[in-house]
Amino acid sequence: MDRLLPSASVLTLLILSFFSEVNSASFKLVNKCRYEVWPGVLSGANTAPLSPTGFALKPGKSRTLSVPKAWSGRIWARTLCTEYSPTNFSCVTGDCGSGKIECAGSGAKPPATLAEFTLNGADGLDFYDVSLVDGYNLPMLVVPRGGTRGGCSATGCLVDLNGKCPRALRVAREGGVGRVACRSACEAFGDPQFCCSEAYATPDTCQPSVFSLFFKHACPRAYSYAYDDKTSTYTCASADYIIIFCPLPYTSLKVLGIRKDGAVLPLVNKTMMYF
Repeated sequence: MDRLLPSASVLTLLILSFFSEVNSASFKLVNKCRYEVWPGVLSGANTAPLSPTGFALKPGKSRTLSVPKAWSGRIWARTLCTEYSPTNFSCVTGDCGSGKIECAGSGAKPPATLAEFTLNGADGLDFYDVSLVDGYNLPMLVVPRGGTRGGCSATGCLVDLNGKCPRALRVAREGGVGRVACRSACEAFGDPQFCCSEAYATPDTCQPSVFSLFFKHACPRAYSYAYDDKTSTYTCASADYIIIFCPLPYTSLKVLGIRKDGAVLPLVNKTMMYF
């Protein structure tokens, strides 16, 4: 009987592998920017890390990641990156501080536009959002595909905000040339009322600021401050997701208009499109 155990173990592993494949989701990351980006991936606590945790994505290219159904974490794009050696890699925006292309468990240094996910959460629903709470570095769109329940609405920020970022929040390249990101008021000023901390650590005491309203006006579905849950968190069940960096606003709106996703807020404030 002992001789049968290795075969049984192999069979068990094959079965588990099969069900793992069946119960996985996919994230397709698409770069529509005119420049190369370096996506970063950070898994949440008690969640298996994805592989890879960082990579290069040239303009017009895409890459698909397989994601466990119970995964949670965030995805973002690093920009203006330079690799002086295999252990000396850094980016002007969204840098994760690992010194390498892979982030290896480190998150994005603000400011950075974030796509956040909790898959297979309460009632079997995926919860997802695009957050500007940690600031903004480029436009991003998240589109669920093939969902069976929930609103399954697209969300994101289609507008390039760097050009019109309030002066106090602007981030420029070294030497002050070119605006490359827009900080959150919390990062810029460290004030508890902007950070929703200390005496402002509840939804009742922490209200939108003139700075968070700048983000919300341009990108109505994106998180603009810590307690922006009601208009910024979306749900879907058993979906795959497309995450697009620098989506083309009018093309995106045309496609999403056909879908009629039923979300209360528009995906973009059209009066801001000239940005």
